Amino acid sequence: MLRVAVVGSGPSGCYTAQSLVQLGRDVRVDVLDRLPCPYGLVRYGVAPDHEKIKSLQNTLRTVLEHERVRFLGGVPVGPGGVPSARLRELYHAVVYCVGAATDRRLGIPGEELPGSWSATEFVSWYSAHPDAVDDGFLRGARSAVVIGVGNVAVDVARMLVRGTAELSGTDMPQAALDALAAGRVADVHMVGRRGPSQARFTTKELRELGALPDTAVVVDPAELALDAGYRDPSGLPGAQRRNVEVLRDWAGRPAPDAARRIRPRFFLRPVELTADGDGRVGAVRFERTAPDGRGGVTGTGRYEEIEAQLVLRSVGYRGVPLEGLPFDAASGTVPHRAGRVLRGGVVAPGEYVAGWIKRGPTGVIGTNRPCAKETVTSLLADAAALTGRALPADPLPLLRAEGLEPVEWSGWRAIERAEADLGTSLGRHVVKLPDWESLLAAARTATT
Repeated sequence: MLRVAVVGSGPSGCYTAQSLVQLGRDVRVDVLDRLPCPYGLVRYGVAPDHEKIKSLQNTLRTVLEHERVRFLGGVPVGPGGVPSARLRELYHAVVYCVGAATDRRLGIPGEELPGSWSATEFVSWYSAHPDAVDDGFLRGARSAVVIGVGNVAVDVARMLVRGTAELSGTDMPQAALDALAAGRVADVHMVGRRGPSQARFTTKELRELGALPDTAVVVDPAELALDAGYRDPSGLPGAQRRNVEVLRDWAGRPAPDAARRIRPRFFLRPVELTADGDGRVGAVRFERTAPDGRGGVTGTGRYEEIEAQLVLRSVGYRGVPLEGLPFDAASGTVPHRAGRVLRGGVVAPGEYVAGWIKRGPTGVIGTNRPCAKETVTSLLADAAALTGRALPADPLPLLRAEGLEPVEWSGWRAIERAEADLGTSLGRHVVKLPDWESLLAAARTATT
């Protein structure tokens, strides 16, 4: 029997486990996660009002409930947890599916001012990630700037103007719901350095902005027209053309009266965050850019300031080095060949990668399926060489003996019951537990 550890229980990890048990009949898989809850960014990254996408958890659940798959949450790999070398002693093979764990930086003055956050920090807060901090994101904010024009930028812009009526039916933690409901953000500027035909949001996400209650989408036709693809979208690929058509429709209408406004902005490059009299962020200074004729932009030497008491940076993700594994700092990935980890250009037996740590932060959730299958195909081709090594009968007692307290599937189900009970007590549906203490306390009720 081939025994495999999959590190990470998000889509990439679950699709890897699924391929392993589908393609290999003599395979057992332990899916390890640092958190006591499975599903990765499906639980902690998908916006709470996107119920259809969040329902992917039901598909991932069937993988983790397979008779040859075991979920072990609360098991960090690396410093403070299980060293990667120890995993290799307990399993024939290890597949790392850890995603891209940090945000790209802007690299401009003022980026560290209070009131300036990565979009990931904001998303983690309203998604109840147990590592999230609540440091008053919305404190005194009347105007917000979201730097970036991808789907995450659209998500956080939408969350800033959503009201209690639309969010109370979601699993958003109560503290975040209360803070958003009491928020005074009336203007949200969503800003990209290039043009509308190069924006990375999907049309479905973009259209949602135009359907928000008491919220107007305000676009500047003159600014949009700097983009040749906006002036004549006929030659654009389908996705970009549809985006441009939505923006052209908004630009052709008078902005309705509304309590809140979302302002998609283009051809503006952030150069500095400036402080107000209290030392918090008070504005963002941008340089106007122009197309350079080669698909990029160039600075024009003209500048504009946008007032903002809240800045959310949404300019991409980046992988971080993993203890005991090689790392390519330029790409933020682990060097590999068809999923096999490479050390000095040579395949490292029994070590594999899948997902963003393998290919970088690209694609959509479904992109992880073929990515995982490629890695699993490599692993199973190596199986004969890997299974020649004797292993302990079961890693779980050894992990416990080494001071870890893995949360098994029964513990996760206990967390689910506790979140359902919390929702009932608040007159809502399921409401997420927002911190380590409450999650682990709920998990422990599975055995008491």
